[in-house]
Amino acid sequence: MTIRDDHALAAELAAEAGDVLLELRARVGFGDSRALRDEGDRAAHRHLMDALARLRPGDSVLSEEASREERLDPRRLTADRVWIVDPLDGTREFAEEGRTDWAVHVALWERGELSAGAVALPAQGRTLSTGEPPKLAAPQAGVIRIAVSRTRPPEFVQRLAAQVGGELVPIGSAGAKISAVLTGQVEAYVHAGGQYEWDSAAPVAVALAAGAHASRIDGAPLAYNRADPSLPDILVSLPELAPMLLAGIRDLRR
Repeated sequence: MTIRDDHALAAELAAEAGDVLLELRARVGFGDSRALRDEGDRAAHRHLMDALARLRPGDSVLSEEASREERLDPRRLTADRVWIVDPLDGTREFAEEGRTDWAVHVALWERGELSAGAVALPAQGRTLSTGEPPKLAAPQAGVIRIAVSRTRPPEFVQRLAAQVGGELVPIGSAGAKISAVLTGQVEAYVHAGGQYEWDSAAPVAVALAAGAHASRIDGAPLAYNRADPSLPDILVSLPELAPMLLAGIRDLRR
């Protein structure tokens, strides 16, 4: 692997972990979904941790698949550089034959900001990166498509869609949903009800690099590398639509 910079490293590691997951899917098959999910989490986590330890040995790492003790290690809170990774975002979709809406997230937080990141969508054959951020589509007249969870779309988002003339588009992982905004499949992603930093750090890094809006649903900035990695709500949208969506959310939460 030729490492050019952190942007390239994030993209290469996310894509490599995606290849590990595709090979595992093909080799193991879908007969035992729990075993496939568990091994996918382990294999992608090992790959990313080994690579970061080798290539960025002085950096800290916050991974969804790390032990609780590792995630709570206070040393990362004083580190200048912390990689925030989700080795397999969308384990349910990964273990369902034919589904492509799962991802690998690799982001770098540096001195208070997300400075690099990549989202690999292995089953779609693409990786979105801060090194070459995607070009956002222009908003189209008509219905606003809002990506939501396949299994637990927030009730208030259903009301928001009715208020702004939108329709809900169920998509699997958080990374796949935010990527759908960046590639023009939907115009927005709204979520409330529970997530963690690793669910959004990498796709938010790419979204911001592309010029998209990304914030909490009250408009507050998204903050990473906190002692408590919970980050329960998020709005990512085309920038032109963000004021209307934030106003609609405020009205519904009164």
